[in-house]
Amino acid sequence: MFGKANETWLIVGLGNPGREYERTRHNCGFRAVELLADKLGCKIDKAKFQGIYGQTTYGGKKLMLLKPLTYMNLSGRSVLQLSAYFNIPPQRIIVLFDDISLEPGRLRVRPDGSAGGHNGIKSIIQEVGSQAFPRVKIGVGSKPNPEYDLADWVLSSFSAKEEKALAVALENAADAALAIIDHGVPDAANRFNGSHP
Repeated sequence: MFGKANETWLIVGLGNPGREYERTRHNCGFRAVELLADKLGCKIDKAKFQGIYGQTTYGGKKLMLLKPLTYMNLSGRSVLQLSAYFNIPPQRIIVLFDDISLEPGRLRVRPDGSAGGHNGIKSIIQEVGSQAFPRVKIGVGSKPNPEYDLADWVLSSFSAKEEKALAVALENAADAALAIIDHGVPDAANRFNGSHP
């Protein structure tokens, strides 16, 4: 088992609150963290820290699951408040989010890095003051053409075929987050990077 017992970890799924955003490309993080909560029998139902969160134990560690309700561009405020309150360092904050540079169904696990144009990640880096948090990127596909507005694209829904690939990717993303806690980022990256349904 990687890491120490009794550590507290935070897994954050990024998205936008509101029914109209539920099935959009930008809300993959929410969906992955909800799936993970189901797997762990954890309810994400406590309203605090500008989000809703749940608390459970996993492998002798305390695990917090968070959905920021600030809208995507201010996600970092919620992450900072919860991580500061529970004293969780960036290295134990795992963020699940959508990535337009990956095809639907593909994943990429990374130990750290820049925002890469993702406003939710940009906000977390800004608020937490570090890029050194692990992340699981969930492929949502690139814009159909260069003229297509990026905001419109990430707020669009998936086709039925894409949803099929995504269902597997969301399962894998939830498993990848746990694999990071179990064995560390390199091991999780080996297992899940490029995984495809």
